[in-house]
Amino acid sequence: MSKPLVPLGAVTAIFCAAALTGCYVVPMDPRTGQPVMPPPQATAGTAATPVTFPARLYPANDLASRYGMVNATVSNDLQGRGIFNAVINGEAFVGEATRKSGSGRAGVASGAGNRGSFLGCEYTLNTATQGTGQCKLSDGAVFNMHLGN
Repeated sequence: MSKPLVPLGAVTAIFCAAALTGCYVVPMDPRTGQPVMPPPQATAGTAATPVTFPARLYPANDLASRYGMVNATVSNDLQGRGIFNAVINGEAFVGEATRKSGSGRAGVASGAGNRGSFLGCEYTLNTATQGTGQCKLSDGAVFNMHLGN
């Protein structure tokens, strides 16, 4: 009698692995025998998933008109803070957007440029991701700001 080319234990292991491909384990409650449902991802008291939305800065004076419309982004943690980014005339501005104390809708955004300029904005939110405001660049350029889609 000749020996099999592949040991029987290996064949069994391969068969079991193939049979379980695509399967997953569902936790069961030992008291009821029913599947245990995972807790909700975000509940009261937990942080919400950050949302990134656009901000558009439109020239509001002659100094700003030389830059044209500026695209920016705000990554909002939906807890009153966000990261503010813009590029004006090739200078990258990075900063923070924060709601004003005591106001659920009004806020400020500030950004420092990589060439030494700075940008300051004040805004009012209509919703968690939409609003309007005004920004002033350190050279005196003024922009009207629209937040959201």
